[in-house]
Amino acid sequence: MSHELSELFGNNLRWARDVESQRPGFFTSLLAQQAPQYLWIGCADSRVPANDLVGLLPGELFVHRNVANVVVHSDLNCLSVIQFATDMLKVKHIIVVGHSNCGGVAAALRDQRVGLADNWIRHVQDVRNRHQNWLDTVDAAQRVNALCELNVIEQALNACQTTIVQDAWRRGQELVVHGWVYGLHNGLLQDLHMTVSSAEEAVPAYEKAITEVRVRYTPDTAADLAPVTAHGAL
Repeated sequence: MSHELSELFGNNLRWARDVESQRPGFFTSLLAQQAPQYLWIGCADSRVPANDLVGLLPGELFVHRNVANVVVHSDLNCLSVIQFATDMLKVKHIIVVGHSNCGGVAAALRDQRVGLADNWIRHVQDVRNRHQNWLDTVDAAQRVNALCELNVIEQALNACQTTIVQDAWRRGQELVVHGWVYGLHNGLLQDLHMTVSSAEEAVPAYEKAITEVRVRYTPDTAADLAPVTAHGAL
């Protein structure tokens, strides 16, 4: 392997030539302004290339990624991205995207120590703890993916509860928060129906989305489970 990573520069050259040949003037047009309609908040996993999954070119998708697609109110990095995307770029959609068999989620589920990231993954453990009684009823082989979906819904609710998104809705700005999950096994995105376009919709959407996850993973027992209640209700 080259220490200069020449193979990556070669790949870049071919990619730039291909894009320019298909859309002449594409790169010079990006100099004017980026105007994406979407903010993608996803996992840092290398198997989940945001633009490629939804067929969008540079300039069409604003992206923030971290381990296990976490949105927490103490993370100034994520909040700064949300604020810039919402207030400056005027995106119309914030999409929180998790993926199946997420290593960070698996570590949180199993209390697996991985190093410094243990402190970050603690946020996902909070999600696990909130739903622990139900997760214990899920088949062990499906438990990680169930928690992946729960984590997306919880993080999407967190995005809804940021002052940035709340202020946007308060001033009448068009902004929709979504929760999706990506299947590593089939390359497909799945809508978890955590879709929120106003402060009033957040809690009902959250409770409905959580219930759907429960039904999907434990269809025979979901009706007997305790009702879902959103934490930190708006």
